[in-house]
Amino acid sequence: QVRFVEYGGGLVQAGESLSLSCVVSGGTFPNDASNYGMAWFRQAPGREREFVAAIKWGKGETAVADPLKGRFTIATHTIENAVYLHIYNLKPDDTAVYSCAANPRDWKLLSKSPADYTYWGQGTQVTVLS
Repeated sequence: QVRFVEYGGGLVQAGESLSLSCVVSGGTFPNDASNYGMAWFRQAPGREREFVAAIKWGKGETAVADPLKGRFTIATHTIENAVYLHIYNLKPDDTAVYSCAANPRDWKLLSKSPADYTYWGQGTQVTVLS
């Protein structure tokens, strides 16, 4: 079973930057880490879960939701077994619970669909004040 520890959420002012961290362990990780696709999703109250960004572990290839390009970046640290989400120029509409997810199947590693991810973190709340 893959496990996540997510860090970095909180209360921030609009225009500020924030970085979220997700430390990954367990299951076939990190022995088969090259088979993994990692992603961040977010869910605001009353709204469906929304794709934010994805990355192929250790390969540098990324995908970011079109409306978020330019403000959101995703990265991994293979030694720390962590995936990061860097958010710049935060807006009140970015307020949501942000969750880390893993797809261990070496297929659709940059998927934007939550259904393609097997393991999910608990999520961390980000609240942006106007």
